[in-house]
Amino acid sequence: MSRPIAVRGRFAPLLTTLLLGLSLALPPGTPAHAAGTAGGPGPAAAAADDTYWTAQRMKAAQPAVVTRTSGAARPAADPPPPSHPFDGLPQVGTFFWTDGSNTGRFCGGTVVRSPHRDLVVSAAHCLRSPDPKRHLSFVPQYHDGLKPHGIYPVDRIYLDQRYYDLGTNGGARWDYAVVRLTAREDGAEVQDVTGGFDLLPYPGYDHRNVRLIGYPGNSDTTHPKPLDCTSSTHRYTSTDPAAPGDFLEIACAGYIGGTSGGPFLVRDFSGYALIGVIGGYHTGGDFPDVSYSSYFTVDALALYVHAVRGDPPATPRQSRETK
Repeated sequence: MSRPIAVRGRFAPLLTTLLLGLSLALPPGTPAHAAGTAGGPGPAAAAADDTYWTAQRMKAAQPAVVTRTSGAARPAADPPPPSHPFDGLPQVGTFFWTDGSNTGRFCGGTVVRSPHRDLVVSAAHCLRSPDPKRHLSFVPQYHDGLKPHGIYPVDRIYLDQRYYDLGTNGGARWDYAVVRLTAREDGAEVQDVTGGFDLLPYPGYDHRNVRLIGYPGNSDTTHPKPLDCTSSTHRYTSTDPAAPGDFLEIACAGYIGGTSGGPFLVRDFSGYALIGVIGGYHTGGDFPDVSYSSYFTVDALALYVHAVRGDPPATPRQSRETK
């Protein structure tokens, strides 16, 4: 099979916009927010989730998946660039939910521009589990137990079918999710409140200045502020046959378990473009000083289009045992 033509260089944002425009010209699917109008999430759900997610509950939430620890470090020729806590960006925030054991969980996400102004991109491994997710909502620019832009319940979650089928290792190339939100209690859509970033497929692997943002935490400690770091990325080809693929790799210190779903951001003509999320190879890496992302291709663009159109999301196949 031939490889798709990469959309790169200074014209990449323009070409991506054209691709998105062509894709959105496809025949429409289910109207946006069909689930909400049929008794799904709506203003009442937003009010309930806003009440439920108190500062104490948000601070006590644990990472969706913990694969890295603060004590491990990968040997490196040069020390990785440092990270520092900050109050965050309006477009970057945290998903919160409670699982089947009533434990609060969290994972990062980023608002991307879309026609209905209601889409967030995260890591698939955070949201793949069939375990019940109660009070599943997104809090933009979460920090210090605050909800500075309100809270937005989740309407639908879009994952690639291959990620469901192959699992977190075999499907590592598709470790991204597009999540459609409902409006907050006053009817405002998330992008109208926070703004959004461009979703950039085929960005290339080598970038000198990539901004990495993540919300760290582990079973012992959660951090009230996100971490910020700027570093370079390059291509990493997996040597693990159980997790094949090519990934973006970035060195930034301190990105322990919990940072999953955090964005890889590069500058573009409109501010920033999203070229990856912490995940992919070994759900984001085995060490706190090196992180990974699946490479965004037309498959990521397809999820975006399905979410915009309101198509039914893929689901785990009943005939396959959940990995």
